[in-house]
Amino acid sequence: MPQEEIDLNDDQLFLDPEDIGSEDEDDINQGIGSFTDAVIWGTDWTAETVNNQLTRGNIDLFPKFQRRDAWSNKQKSRFIESLILGLPVPQIILAEKKDKKGKYIVIDGKQRLLTIRKFFSEKEDDEFKPLRLGGLDILTELNGKTYKKIKENSDFENEVNSLENQSIRTTIIKNWPNEEFLFTVFLRLNTGSIKLSPQELRQALHPGPFIDFADEFSISSNPIKEMLNLTKPDYRMRDVEIVIRYFANKYFLSEYDGNLKKAFDSTVNRLNHSWVTDASKIKKDANNLDSAISFTIELFGSKKNAFSKWNGTEFQSNFNRAVFDIMVFYFSVPGILEEARGKKTEILDKYKSLCVNDGDFRTSFEHTTKSIDNTFKRITTWGESLAEILDTQVTIPTYDSNGYSEKKI
Repeated sequence: MPQEEIDLNDDQLFLDPEDIGSEDEDDINQGIGSFTDAVIWGTDWTAETVNNQLTRGNIDLFPKFQRRDAWSNKQKSRFIESLILGLPVPQIILAEKKDKKGKYIVIDGKQRLLTIRKFFSEKEDDEFKPLRLGGLDILTELNGKTYKKIKENSDFENEVNSLENQSIRTTIIKNWPNEEFLFTVFLRLNTGSIKLSPQELRQALHPGPFIDFADEFSISSNPIKEMLNLTKPDYRMRDVEIVIRYFANKYFLSEYDGNLKKAFDSTVNRLNHSWVTDASKIKKDANNLDSAISFTIELFGSKKNAFSKWNGTEFQSNFNRAVFDIMVFYFSVPGILEEARGKKTEILDKYKSLCVNDGDFRTSFEHTTKSIDNTFKRITTWGESLAEILDTQVTIPTYDSNGYSEKKI
């Protein structure tokens, strides 16, 4: 069974090949002491034990995760078949919660855990709907059957016993020193050729009303789905990360120090904390994000070209987070958006010109996009360019040797 195997089909993000502009290990600073202090041990839990941990809520696999299900029914079924047959399956990696002994955060293995939870479910009204096996090519007699049906048939007693008693290697991390340690472990894990998304870990470590809203909003937003070419919620939660990225720039750009992880974590924590007083403002700005995305798609002429770099001849047709940043930063301001609607040709021509003629502007979309210099180069330059075209006032963030400031043009 391939580790966390998925079938992307058409649900792929137009991302830069190197995922430029995303979080990585440059955002963390871990000494060797962090690894010697942590306790990492392995255990062999049976499939039945894993399910008991899940149903008791000891492993944090919240029901909403089902909306970001990456495996097809056939892939889930074949995983269960592998367990029954006693075939090797990838290990599950958990981290014990700091404040709750015996409660765990999932570092790697969510799809496997979700499959186990759904297959062992016996009630149709359970929050995890029972999995009906299909597409099996070895235990073909189990096709079309749920766990409940298999248990009720004495002919399958051996299969039930094999499944329930099958060991699954589980690595548990205790006494982890800080989030950066888990972030390091998380980024070092790869599931096949698919790199894990840090947003999955953030979702578990920083629960609260804002992160729940960001999750719900990213799923329901048609502009986000169009921009990222999604027909269903992104299994890597990069659509949620896009929402957090927008709010980090919109609310806390003045505090940005070049560390994306720190900026995103801080944004989530602060907006979780201020949700009661700021919810209406946050929701309004989320709607403004939708409007900014829709306008940018119109501006570039198609969702394929939008939020990508111009190379002098054509758009590169890869979603670039740095281009996303500058477009939604300004077009999420209602007055700027309204004025820009009548000047799309001038604005697009200016963007193309900057990509070709301003080397520093073009470089700010490449490689080290998250540095302070590159971040403010593109935001400041684009704001000044819009101010030249539009009749409305534009507030432009700047950064120099004296630190952060704003100017109005």
